[in-house]
Amino acid sequence: MLIKEFRVTMPLTVEEYQIGQLYSVAQASKNETGGGEGIEIIVNEPCDHEEYGKGQYTHKIYHLSNKVPRWVRILAPKGALEIHEKAWNCYPYCKTVITNPDYMKDNFFICIETWHKPDRGQEANVHKLKPDKIKLRVEDKIDIAFDPIPDKDYKAEEDPRKIRSEKADRGPLEDRDWQSKVDPVMTCYKLVTCEFKWWGFQTRVENLIQRVERQIFQKFHRQMFSWLDDWFGMTMEDIRELEARTKAELDEQRAHGAARGTTVQD
Repeated sequence: MLIKEFRVTMPLTVEEYQIGQLYSVAQASKNETGGGEGIEIIVNEPCDHEEYGKGQYTHKIYHLSNKVPRWVRILAPKGALEIHEKAWNCYPYCKTVITNPDYMKDNFFICIETWHKPDRGQEANVHKLKPDKIKLRVEDKIDIAFDPIPDKDYKAEEDPRKIRSEKADRGPLEDRDWQSKVDPVMTCYKLVTCEFKWWGFQTRVENLIQRVERQIFQKFHRQMFSWLDDWFGMTMEDIRELEARTKAELDEQRAHGAARGTTVQD
């Protein structure tokens, strides 16, 4: 089992981030879907979590056969590359559980627990982990402006060092020390726990999972900042209307569109 806590600081308020996150999830889903691959939304409805209160529950299926390294495709039988994601967005707390019920069953899971806090990422134990889990946890701070990004994923229009939002009066993030200077500011504390029980491949796959999660978090938050002028000022009602339209578009793109989006290299 591998446990990593990714910390992503953003030049936003906690309230602004909620809108930006939901908008960007919808847009990123469309960018990752096509040619029989991508995201299928099964459920998107209000929920009432026993511990964290009211929120939104979603169940999605990720169709991934052409998005993984070749060695994974060779090994993986039918059903192994359909991933189910169940998420409880009880903001500012969110929990996402990713499984493969058709093949790996209880031998594979990824759990992502996120707290969104109005700080610069300095909380030592925001998830209230017990000492045994603290010993296993690896902290990884993501800098959306200056962390290296693969050439194939780089887009100047998604570079926070080049982007200026007129609506929000933010950016560009040109100073290497921007995280300690920007105002407003908030941090996403993403605790990723993953387990893959397959003899001979466990360590390799668990490391791959954590590497992919970092890649996803980095790209997603760069896009969220870059799209500020598109979502800044939207309401939650606007977001729910967008999500309804997005579901129909995803179904169409997955059935008839060209393959697109992120892949993981060998």
